[in-house]
Amino acid sequence: MSSYQPPLRDELKGIEPYGAPQLDVPVQLNVNENPYGPSEATVRDIADSVARAAATLNRYPDREFTELRRELAGYLTPDSGSTPIAPEMVWAANGSNEVMLQLLQAFGGPGRTALSFAPTYSMYPEYARDTNTTWIAGTREEDFSLDLEKARDLIAEVRPSVVLLPSPNNPTGTALDPKAIAVIAEALGDSGVLVVDEAYGEFRRDGVPSALELLSTYDNLIVTRTMSKAFAGAGLRLGYLAAHPAITDAIRVVRLPYHLSAVTQAAALAALRHREELLAKVDELRQERDALVAWLRGQGHQVADSDANYVFFGTFPDRHAVWQGLLDRGVLIRETGPDGWLRVSVGTPEEMTAFKNALLEVVTP
Repeated sequence: MSSYQPPLRDELKGIEPYGAPQLDVPVQLNVNENPYGPSEATVRDIADSVARAAATLNRYPDREFTELRRELAGYLTPDSGSTPIAPEMVWAANGSNEVMLQLLQAFGGPGRTALSFAPTYSMYPEYARDTNTTWIAGTREEDFSLDLEKARDLIAEVRPSVVLLPSPNNPTGTALDPKAIAVIAEALGDSGVLVVDEAYGEFRRDGVPSALELLSTYDNLIVTRTMSKAFAGAGLRLGYLAAHPAITDAIRVVRLPYHLSAVTQAAALAALRHREELLAKVDELRQERDALVAWLRGQGHQVADSDANYVFFGTFPDRHAVWQGLLDRGVLIRETGPDGWLRVSVGTPEEMTAFKNALLEVVTP
């Protein structure tokens, strides 16, 4: 084979592709998956639904995925306060990653800027890069909150067309103060959109509101969700958003034709029919998370408040050594975020026990 070098874009040369380690170890707590799979009844419904869709694969799917948008709207409405979510306010794609990319295709691009506040999700700058959007990262406070005065000043300075804010934040797990959403949406005005990424929104603690409640107040607000986490659908690859209908109409301009296959639509609709069962473990995972936070703090570790299904803890002079020590004991977590910090997903009680025992062996309290 020759040493052929394709004419790659200059800014992509030497870049390693994104990806968390996929290692075959007994306890995998590194990518925030739901550790509880679907029941046999759900599996059968998904399989039957996909089989029916397979009989029509000679035809293109519903490119507007009308039924799926209606069902997703119904699912989101209880979190939206007094204003129902209409189907025309909903958009879906192959994972929330594709939703984000479509948003940057529509509202970013050459001569435009995307803004977030570090530490934050490591894929955001890659979405910007892939769409030729200028990327700027502000900073968070020591407790990973936002200084709203500084945020407002930075928005006025760089005039971003897109602001990306996860709530809960990834990797820290901290939720946004609703006041922050209001301040930033107002600071952007008509010149930009605010994307609140609620990929882990179902795991937020009692009393923590969803940004969906503010959709009727701010036309430039977009709230994204996914079926990968709370719905235990990481392999399904279905992400979605709720926003003003003008925003969903704009995305239709940049989406590829028939981007959601008939098989994906069928599987997602089947999963939504079993939402109560699939979401039943969310409360257990929240309790397990809160217990893990308390345990880690009891061991003397610094731990960020978490409204997600993961916990961010530290700090370690050599975090890689801690990560490797856990891996050597069959426990895989994530080395991400600021130096010194580690992130562990919340698993089953047995997996949490394995993690705690391994950490006690690796780190002397």
